[in-house]
Formats: sequence, structure tokens, C-alpha cells
Amino acid sequence: MCLSVPGKLLEKADVGGVLAGKVQFGGVVRDVCLDLLPEAEVGEYVLVHVGYAITRVDEDEARKSYEYMEMAGMLEGELTAFPGDGPAPVMDARQRTPDFAPPPPGDEEVS
Repeated sequence: MCLSVPGKLLEKADVGGVLAGKVQFGGVVRDVCLDLLPEAEVGEYVLVHVGYAITRVDEDEARKSYEYMEMAGMLEGELTAFPGDGPAPVMDARQRTPDFAPPPPGDEEVS
């Protein structure tokens, strides 16, 4: 089974040739690749699957998805709040680099 989760796009930037964004999922902000959905704009809601934004959805559809996931017991802790219901948490500098960014020079693994 595959699951995509709706989130609110907070930021959008080119990071080393990768179109990346900060997406808020409830009380959590994650780095997401926007290369598959370059037309997404800050403030819109996107469905994210395994770190990739795959389509845009309107706020009502995103809210319904959160309600269904909550009823199914799929949301816990920080994800229980809908992204549009409050401010995003402050992020520290360690969270500014996307998970999918290439390693800094000299940190590559050698086989």
C-alpha cells in the first residue's frame, strides 16, 4: 500500500540543482523534492509520497485527508494538527539541508 500525505508548501528553492521545498505536515516541517511538481507555489497544499511532491490539492481536500487519516488511527503526536491551523515550528540550521541533498565534498563514501 502506498500513502501520500498532504502538506502546506512553506518555502521553495533550488538546492544544488534540485527544486526543493519546506512542507508543513501538522506540527512537523520536512524537506521535499519539488522536481516532479515545479508549478507548486508557496501557500498551496501538495501530496507528498516518499519525499516527493506528486500533485497539488486544495485546502479542503487536504483537511479531509487529515480527518480520514486521524479516524483510521494513522496520525499520532505532531501530525494530528492540520497544517493550516497554526504557525510552523521554528527550524534550526541543521534542518535547512534537504535529506536528498548531495553530501559535502570529501564526505562521499568510497567502496
